[in-house]
Amino acid sequence: MVSCLADGCGAPAANGAPLRLCERHLALAAEWAERDGATDVLPSPCLLCGSRLGIRLPSGWLCAVCEWRVGEVVDAELPPPRVDVVYYLRFDDRVKIGTTMNPKQRFGAILHEELLAFEPGGRALERRRHAQFGNDRFGSSEWFQLSPAIREHVARLGAGVDSPWDAYARWVSEARALRG
Repeated sequence: MVSCLADGCGAPAANGAPLRLCERHLALAAEWAERDGATDVLPSPCLLCGSRLGIRLPSGWLCAVCEWRVGEVVDAELPPPRVDVVYYLRFDDRVKIGTTMNPKQRFGAILHEELLAFEPGGRALERRRHAQFGNDRFGSSEWFQLSPAIREHVARLGAGVDSPWDAYARWVSEARALRG
């Protein structure tokens, strides 16, 4: 007979368990491990924000981004929240700095090679960025030379983000969560 490794227990260890613990100590260890939930991949993408990152709780799954509870009905009549962003699109050695509330639709109308970054903000922030990088601007357009200053700014915006679209999805889900 193999004994439980818990201090002073002496009960027989559970057959086939990954640790040499008795049934009671295995249950206590599982309860302890689940005390704050376990971060994991959701069983399916979140219906609100599309994230796959979730928190598994004893009571069910929550989206780790927008806190939607898996299985709750999404009110399809609610329009998506408005999230204005300033975007940085690259074409060759130029960057367009613009703003939109619907990036997918807007980008379909702009010739570009790569989305470099998003940052939350509207027209006022866009005007500040145009002034900030004014020395790199082509005439009075929204196109700028891809200068070291713009590269550095875009790098700061992208720090810790795998894709600009991930950041945008997070902002949309946060806006949904705040709306209730």
